[in-house]
Amino acid sequence: MTTIEVDENEYGSWTVFRVRGELDLVTSPGIRRRVHEVVAGGRHDLVIDLSAVRFCDSSGVGVLIAARRLLRSCGGRLRLILPEDREGHVGRVLAALGVRRLFEVYENVAGALTGTDPVDAALAFAGVAAADRLTATGLTATDRIAP
Repeated sequence: MTTIEVDENEYGSWTVFRVRGELDLVTSPGIRRRVHEVVAGGRHDLVIDLSAVRFCDSSGVGVLIAARRLLRSCGGRLRLILPEDREGHVGRVLAALGVRRLFEVYENVAGALTGTDPVDAALAFAGVAAADRLTATGLTATDRIAP
């Protein structure tokens, strides 16, 4: 039996869905409905934490793409949380389908809520100026590729 659980929390202007289970043909309509309810309620910034999703099929990917389109149409933002190890199932599916680049992807909710990637957040916390962050990480401007 296919199951999914979603916890919903609000942090400032952001709504965070923590999704656990399987995102597939059976469960994806429920996620789609939840996204529409949030938008209808006037909340247009959404983080979907997929780090505990153990399976995702094309209908699940379709829900993510539709959510992105809906939020963008009303001036909102969608950010996804995928596992750090980059080996999570959802990340592999998004990459295999060539759609991962459509999404702002973060390693954790804190990074998604602040809009900083983990390296930038750590350097900012350490007091490294924005202009020096690329140098501090050993990267040049041409080495960094936006998500």
